[in-house]
Amino acid sequence: MKRLSFSLGIAALLAIAPLSLDFPALANSPARNNVLAQLLPQRQEQMKLELSAAKKLVETNEDGTTEIVWQELSGQTNVVQPGDVLRYSLVGANPSQRPVANLVVTQPIPERTVYVLNSAAIETGEEASITYSIDGGETFIANPTIEVELEDGTTEERPAPADIYTHVRWEFDDAIRAETDMNVTYQVAVR
Repeated sequence: MKRLSFSLGIAALLAIAPLSLDFPALANSPARNNVLAQLLPQRQEQMKLELSAAKKLVETNEDGTTEIVWQELSGQTNVVQPGDVLRYSLVGANPSQRPVANLVVTQPIPERTVYVLNSAAIETGEEASITYSIDGGETFIANPTIEVELEDGTTEERPAPADIYTHVRWEFDDAIRAETDMNVTYQVAVR
């Protein structure tokens, strides 16, 4: 079965030297606008995609408890500091009257950020396989590993560290039904 995939480049969101994100400046970029991904050329079915980002804030309530709040980074200037955690959300809408099958969504981990392990999720009811790349998007696997040389000269396979993850991918098991949405998220920490 042929699988068609697409990727939205978001590395530009954090490529600005002082790590100041000015989303109005990105208003006309493909990452901020609705993007049409042509998935099945023979039928011309399309998914309407929108990428957004939010910064993690920890707020203390009056009773001393803490709460995690996500501050949207759109339409305003936000300064992102090393150590800040960002959550990217990609919402896809299938506005057509037919299901969109074989949907594969691939997102790069932006430069100057580190993937937050186990943060990739599906926020809607669809099921998808989540895999990762540590080689620039060449190969994807559910649990990337690396070989580590031990003091005695032998090697051992260990889980890949978060700082070498380069991409995250969702391969949807079933077609996205007509006139429904899908939503995937993942988090990164700013270096």
